[in-house]
Amino acid sequence: MLVRIRSRDGNYRFELAPNADVADLVAKILDTTQDADPTSFTISNQPRGNEVLVSTLQGRTLESLGIKHGDLLFVGYQAKPAPSASTSQPEPPQSHPAAGDVAAKRPWEVVHEDPVDAFWRSRDGKIPRSRDTRFCKHGANAMCDYCMPLEPYDTAYHTEHNIKHLSYHAYLRKLAPKGSAATTSSAVLPPLEPPDYKVKVPCPTGHPSWPKGVCTACQPSAITLQSQPFRMVDHLEIASPDIIQRFLEAWRRTGLQRFGWLIGHYEPYEDVPMGVKAVVEAIHEPPQEGELDGLSLGIPWEDEPRIKELAKHASTPLTIVGYIFTDLVPEPDDRTKTQYRRHPQSFYLSCLEAIFAAHVQRQNPTASKSSTTGYFGSRMVTAVLTGTEEGGIDVAAYQVSEQACAMVEADMIEASVDPGIVRVKEEDRSEDSARYIPDVFFRYKNEYGLEVKKTAKPAFPVEYLIVNVSHGFPQDPKPLFQSAKTIENRPGLEDQSTQRLVNDLAKIHAPEILPGEGMTQRRRDLAALLSDWHLISFLGTTQLVSQEDMKTFLRAASSPQLLEDGSVLDSVITTESWQTLMTFTREMAPARPSGAAPTSAGPSMDEDIPAEYYEQIAREQAEAAAAGGAGAAGAAGGAPGIRICPHCTFENTHGGTDCEICGLPLQ
Repeated sequence: MLVRIRSRDGNYRFELAPNADVADLVAKILDTTQDADPTSFTISNQPRGNEVLVSTLQGRTLESLGIKHGDLLFVGYQAKPAPSASTSQPEPPQSHPAAGDVAAKRPWEVVHEDPVDAFWRSRDGKIPRSRDTRFCKHGANAMCDYCMPLEPYDTAYHTEHNIKHLSYHAYLRKLAPKGSAATTSSAVLPPLEPPDYKVKVPCPTGHPSWPKGVCTACQPSAITLQSQPFRMVDHLEIASPDIIQRFLEAWRRTGLQRFGWLIGHYEPYEDVPMGVKAVVEAIHEPPQEGELDGLSLGIPWEDEPRIKELAKHASTPLTIVGYIFTDLVPEPDDRTKTQYRRHPQSFYLSCLEAIFAAHVQRQNPTASKSSTTGYFGSRMVTAVLTGTEEGGIDVAAYQVSEQACAMVEADMIEASVDPGIVRVKEEDRSEDSARYIPDVFFRYKNEYGLEVKKTAKPAFPVEYLIVNVSHGFPQDPKPLFQSAKTIENRPGLEDQSTQRLVNDLAKIHAPEILPGEGMTQRRRDLAALLSDWHLISFLGTTQLVSQEDMKTFLRAASSPQLLEDGSVLDSVITTESWQTLMTFTREMAPARPSGAAPTSAGPSMDEDIPAEYYEQIAREQAEAAAAGGAGAAGAAGGAPGIRICPHCTFENTHGGTDCEICGLPLQ
């Protein structure tokens, strides 16, 4: 049964069996206090009077004391006496609960929220209004009902500005207005409690647990599906259109669907009262198998801990804010256009995608001081790249509701053949996979415009689980990363390799760049090369850069001053790992033979270039010399479409700006 307690430390609820000893109740109350004297505990069924010393009730059960389910008891006690100053013996450590013990008892008091939550908690969030020229009759420094600021949850304001959902902090302010007696009291409980649709095990009344038995005390209440009034994220902002274009390039070249994790951070969103937006700075693509109509990937992915830890050390700390996937099919008649597949007559998120989103959100909860568990909801956003009605490509962003996450956690729902319909599972009383399914209902308007309540068994529309999130691009893009040259896990398209990295560094003569120089063109080229999330992530797998230096590399790569401030680049090239990388580059980079033609045994040969090429070059140079240099002159200036590399002297006949052999720029 449930017993409610009110003391100087706050209001609490404990689940106890009716035959539990009163000492069990005292032990639970002691857990909520810090320095109470157990011998001074009193208990009463009234706020004042009828106090009874608990020490006189030893051996009594709660049932014998007349305590029933839902009763409210008032507890009083005296604090332990302070230790005497003359006492030389230190106080036993158990008299002061450790910080970890306090955290276990009150998780909402010690949880660390995101900086955007701290920002909104420090502000009142009210919506300012200017003076109304029609109704305001007062002076410029006065205020009335027509011009006073509105609360962030004002219904009329949201309707006028077509804002469908309250922001998370506006919803909190509606539940517990700032400055009210409830919120200023230290005894208040957090207003949020995550929904739970599972049977309580064990049951507070003491009967055998489900599936052997169930009662009103342990079974979940009936569920009425409804549109969630708030959303954890109000807007998805892509820092630059190039991020989406680079992600789409794999689909354009192969026709296979792609998936990626959104790397970014959270910021205040001023277009919604007390709003929060997720800003995407990069898309990290995990190992996956793309198909024409779907894809396969592993969850959790092997590299996830490393990527999350690395992202924390950017100049603006980053995290995974969501995921994105493509659902693109070209039109059969015009392959330059895409099919319009997600619309009001079809679906926006399929049932399978909604259930997957619920799994991801459950695994990434949001720290909250307003929840009894210290966590509530999730800010993971689901983004879809899909076709528009005009045949173009656009982004759509969603979340799923807390009801959806709770139903997935309770193993209540599953996908159906129809993408717009979610099936409610059958109840299972087997010992191995016991599943209790409470009554589930949803409301809708019938053909007469009347609101009707209908059972959700065996299925219900997936729209009841979806929360819309707006999206867009900034007018003045300022992404943290300026480049995305080679993206990970695209085998056959963009193969990341140490040799490719070495070639890129050799092209800009990176080993010759020294600290303290001005921002020369070579230093700008190096800064642009390093300002790449995918490159920095790849460096972490090469064993060439230490873990500590990886933090320096990422901070510099994500710095807004990287291309202008030479000291930012100096922080990288003065590290020990950079010197190791440059040594590796000198040894692995393609050689630059000059003078005599290199031989197969020459020290300047590149091991990656077959010896036959050098022999061919030597023969051609010998023939040119015998002809008095005419052949070389003709190859250099007369033969159309032929360019000789000044480094390895190989003739490049297929166009392009880089040598086909050594990869260095042609002149």
